[in-house]
Amino acid sequence: MERRTIGAGILAAGAVGLGCMPMSWAYSASRRRGEESLRAVHRALDLGVDFLDTADMYGPFTNELLLGRVLRERRADAFVATKAGLLVGGDRHIVANGRPGYVKRACDASLRRLQTDVIDLYQLHRADPEVPVEETWGAMSELVRAGKVRALGLCAVGPRGTRRSGAGRYDATLDQLRRVQQVFPVASVQAELSVWSPQALRALLPWCEARGVAFLAAMPLGSGFLTGTLTPGQGFEPDDVRARHPRFTAEMMAAHQPIVADLRRVARRHGPGVTPAQVALAWVLSRGRHVIALPGTKHAHWAEENAGAAELRLTPEDLAELSGAPGVPGARESWD
Repeated sequence: MERRTIGAGILAAGAVGLGCMPMSWAYSASRRRGEESLRAVHRALDLGVDFLDTADMYGPFTNELLLGRVLRERRADAFVATKAGLLVGGDRHIVANGRPGYVKRACDASLRRLQTDVIDLYQLHRADPEVPVEETWGAMSELVRAGKVRALGLCAVGPRGTRRSGAGRYDATLDQLRRVQQVFPVASVQAELSVWSPQALRALLPWCEARGVAFLAAMPLGSGFLTGTLTPGQGFEPDDVRARHPRFTAEMMAAHQPIVADLRRVARRHGPGVTPAQVALAWVLSRGRHVIALPGTKHAHWAEENAGAAELRLTPEDLAELSGAPGVPGARESWD
């Protein structure tokens, strides 16, 4: 597995990581697949997919507990990234909490659940609008100095309820990055990036590249859509977030099929066994040496397929075809 640097070269991890959220949060039957998820994590580590991305809110807490069962045996094989800053209430309502005291307690709790004495990358999931982000970041930097955390990252946020695209979508994140960078170095920025949602290319990636900051591509497979395994109108279970998202209505999924067709066509050019998902991940990885893809899965065979994308090299013709995907209405809109 190709290695890519994080935080101006102070750390490194595999180019393809493992998003662990689907094992415990947001998708159908996530909570009933503990053993299957454990197999997926072990298989990923076997293949050099060492970047394990989780958060205390996934579950909440159960995702970190699950990973802890693996890490107590294989900590040396893993790059552990988790997040703090969001709380889940009893009604599943999510609120931000960036108070310094809370962040420090949250880190200690994550360390216990993950069964480790250090977190490789501690990420601020969302800034608390009631707390200056510099204060939250300052508390997180103290965790680095205390040896509990190796590096700090920020998860991007865009304006909700708008149709803004391009650089403007991430104005709030860029402002936060400028402010926290003055307090303590930013090692990574995490945001959605895929051939379906390329908005981060115009603002966040250039900012990261210019400063030696890793860009962590969340949802590089469009929550499963870019794998080509979902069909318009198939429906989702009520506890699956896609059941309520406008991108996954039958009409929108049908309208976006040209993107999947492009991925299939490129995959065929690379020979039998190459999948649309691998092409989608290879496109993300081609965006720069500072980019790490974090596809999420709870299945070992999909973890294997995703790992294979690190070996796929797209041609200039491939990249031109994928970058010129048809302007399907909504195909380039953000999740927010």
